[in-house]
Amino acid sequence: MRATPLAIPEVVLIEPKVFGDARGFFFESFNQRAFDAATGTRHHFVQDNHSRSARGVLRGLHYQVRQPQGKLVRVARGRVFDVALDIRRGAPTFGRWVGAELSEDNQAQLWVPPGFAHGFVVLSESADFLYKTTDFYAPEHERCILWNDPALAIDWRLEGAPLLSAKDAQGLPLARAEVFA
Repeated sequence: MRATPLAIPEVVLIEPKVFGDARGFFFESFNQRAFDAATGTRHHFVQDNHSRSARGVLRGLHYQVRQPQGKLVRVARGRVFDVALDIRRGAPTFGRWVGAELSEDNQAQLWVPPGFAHGFVVLSESADFLYKTTDFYAPEHERCILWNDPALAIDWRLEGAPLLSAKDAQGLPLARAEVFA
């Protein structure tokens, strides 16, 4: 596996070794020891999630103010542009974002640590998005930062208006959002 810290070094792009031949492929999608070594962390994952979304669906930017979740995300089918936004007020990278394309072809994964908001947009006809979380989903603590906050200037690689849930359409700008101290 190859692990590459992005411009915000706590966010790590993980590229597994994929073994393929005429029959198909095999790769280890998760190994606790390898993950700990790649990220320099020791997190325990408690929940796996799977979503399917159509082209142009944008989900995010989500986070939990209590029970913050670290997320290890990947795409099993399709292609997305995935974004991590630093919302740790005291961090030198507060308010900055990084993004990576994740697809069924590159098999890449992104480690989004606790203290970050997360979102993605579907670039293919549809996408199956998988993610492991370090804490349980707690809807009472979930918050959403506005996906198109001009202060963030996130380049979502959109080809038109995104398809949003009501919750995502009503996200708050970072300047008004509850963030981590």
